[in-house]
Amino acid sequence: MSEEIRLSAPPAGAVGKLPGNGNPVVAHKFGADPYALVYNDRVYLYNTNDVLEYDWEGEVKDNTYSSINQLSVISSDDLINWTDHGVINAAGPQGAAKWATQSWAPAAAHKKINGRDQFFLYFANNASGIGVLTSDSPTGPWVDPIGRPLISRDMPAASGVTWLFDPAVLVDEDGTGYLYYGGGVPEGQHEMPNTARVIQLGDDMVSIVGEAATIPAPYMFEDAGINKAGGVYYFTYCTNFYDGVRPEGSPPAGEIAYMTSENPMGPWTYQGCILKNPGYFFGVGGNNHHVIFQFGETWYIAYHAQTLSKAMGVPKGYRSTHLNEVHFAGDGSINEIIADMQGVTPVKLLDPFIMNDAVTMAWSAGVNVEPLAADGKDHKPAKLAVSGIHNGDWTAAAQANFGSGASSFSAWVASEAAGSTIELRLDNPSGRLIGVLEVPDTGGMQQGREAIARIAGAEGIHDLYFIFRGEQGKELFRFSAWKFSR
Repeated sequence: MSEEIRLSAPPAGAVGKLPGNGNPVVAHKFGADPYALVYNDRVYLYNTNDVLEYDWEGEVKDNTYSSINQLSVISSDDLINWTDHGVINAAGPQGAAKWATQSWAPAAAHKKINGRDQFFLYFANNASGIGVLTSDSPTGPWVDPIGRPLISRDMPAASGVTWLFDPAVLVDEDGTGYLYYGGGVPEGQHEMPNTARVIQLGDDMVSIVGEAATIPAPYMFEDAGINKAGGVYYFTYCTNFYDGVRPEGSPPAGEIAYMTSENPMGPWTYQGCILKNPGYFFGVGGNNHHVIFQFGETWYIAYHAQTLSKAMGVPKGYRSTHLNEVHFAGDGSINEIIADMQGVTPVKLLDPFIMNDAVTMAWSAGVNVEPLAADGKDHKPAKLAVSGIHNGDWTAAAQANFGSGASSFSAWVASEAAGSTIELRLDNPSGRLIGVLEVPDTGGMQQGREAIARIAGAEGIHDLYFIFRGEQGKELFRFSAWKFSR
C-alpha cells in the first residue's frame, strides 16, 4: 500500500460500543456477571471472563462456560473511561484456588482488619461451591487464604440449595459481613424454589458463623444481590424462566426482582421487579445478572447483555457489562430501570496532563490488551498495554480537559521497527488533527520507551482519539501510557 493510501484510509469502525455511548462499558473484550466495589473514588467491576469458544471448524460455538477459570477486572473514576486491569487467575492449575475448576460470578468486598485494607473476592466453582480469594489491593495479586471452598456441598449451609453459586457480599456499618448465594429450581417448585441463602461471615471474612437462613424469593433463579440504603436491606435476584401460568403479582421471567428487610438475615418482603430481561431492550436475551452500587451521591446498576457479541454476529452466550442509573422513590421503593446503549453521564473530566494508562479507554476499534513482560520480582500483576494494533485501528479517551492548550504529547510505546505513527485527533476518528507521533524502533514489542511529538490546536474539552497508522497487514507496536504537557 502506498504512503498516500495508507494515510488516507478511513479508520476502523467501532463494534458494540459506539462513540458517544457508554454501553457496553468496554468493547475490546467481554465481561459477564458484573460485581462492583467502590474504593478510593474508583469503581472496580469484577466479571466472569467470557472468551469466544470455537468448534473443530474454527466457527464460534455457544458459550459452554465450562472452561472459564479466570475473572477480569476493570475500573473507572468517571464511568466512561475504563481501565483494563487484566485477568485474575482464580481457578485451575494456574489459579490461586487450585481446588476449583471454574470461576464464575465474582463478588467483591473491602474491609479494614487490624488497621489494614483487605480485599475479598468470592466466586462460584461452577454450581458446586463458593471460594474466596484475598488481596491487599483491589487489583491483586490474589491468594486463596483457606485452600478449600468457603461453602461446599457437604456443609449444612448448602442444604436444599440446587445451585451453589452467584455470591453477593455485604459489610454492614458495624463491620459484620454477610454472604448471599444460591439458586436453581427444584422439580415442581418454580413459584417458591427456596434456594436462596444468607449466612454471616466471620470477622476475618473467610469463615462463616452460625447457620444459613433461607430467603423466600418468589420464582428465584440465580444472581444474588445485596444493598443497604436508608437503613433498609435490599435483596435482588434474577427470576426463573418458568413458562406456565404465574399468579397475579408474580415476577415475570428473567427479570431482576427485589425484596426488603430491616435485618440483613431477614425476614424479607417481596416488592416487585426493577429491570426487564436484556431481550426486551436489546433484542437478544439470555440470563439477567446485575449488581447495584452507589458512587458519589448516585446509585447505579451494572448488568450484562449480549450486545457486543450480537454486533459481532455471534450472539451465542457471550456477555458484556452495561451501566445505567438507579432511582429510589420517596417511599424507598426502586423505580423501574431503563436499560439502553447510551449509559450514564460521566461524573468528572479526564486530566490529559497526568500519566494515563493507554488501556484506559472510552471507545476502541480493532485492538486487544496484553500484559507487558513482568520482572517477576514483586509478584505484582504485569503492566498492560494496548496490543493487536494494525493500520487504521484506534482507541479513544472521553472528555479530556485541555484547558488553555497543550504543547507536546508523550507516549510510551514498544515496537520492532520504525515507521508507524499515532495520529492525535479530536472528537471523532476523523476529527481535527492536533499532532502526529512517530513511533521509533524500541528493540522489540516488550522493550518500551518514551516518544514525544509537538501539539497544536488542543484547547477546551474534547474526546481524544489515537489513530494508529503503519504498514498494512502487520501488528505495528504496543502502546502502554501517555500524557500531554503544556
